[in-house]
Amino acid sequence: MRFRAPLLRRLRRQALAGALLRRRRVSPTTRFVVDAMLGATLMVLVHLFVIQVSVVKGTSMEPCLHDGDRLVVDRVSYSLGDVRRGDVVILRYPRNPEVDFVKRVVALPGDRVAMRDGVLIVNGEVADDYGCIPDHQVLAELTVPPGQFFVLGDNRPVSCDSRDFGLLDESLLKGRVRARFWPLANLAVF
Repeated sequence: MRFRAPLLRRLRRQALAGALLRRRRVSPTTRFVVDAMLGATLMVLVHLFVIQVSVVKGTSMEPCLHDGDRLVVDRVSYSLGDVRRGDVVILRYPRNPEVDFVKRVVALPGDRVAMRDGVLIVNGEVADDYGCIPDHQVLAELTVPPGQFFVLGDNRPVSCDSRDFGLLDESLLKGRVRARFWPLANLAVF
């Protein structure tokens, strides 16, 4: 019995050493290519399902966002939580879902929304606290039905928004804008 235990240990060590020696060495080039492909796959999956980068085109969200600003868009938060009044969102344009717009949610399902002489009124209270550029439009009061939102651009005189294309269906929301990362001088978190 005494002789078997050391013999078994020695055989196990030799088997482990042989297995390590038989292991193929991977060239640095192969290792780099495999790591690069895994990294690229991970980045594509994150871009498709978690975040996206969007570029602002136009002036409809000034003074908050400017033409050429680069935004980080959270594509998951609305799957896990609710849309809130004041959220800046990326949406599919209802008349052409291939085109993305950036707007602000100003009224939620069940809210009463109106505009009097360019002043936004939600549920009977003035709701223009986003630093918007007002216009002098009048909008009769309407109640936002379930599953829909009323969205406006902050630069109201030039914005194509719910006043033009109607209420926004929840299915057209792509995600919530979380940050502006370019230009660096205007870095901001929303």
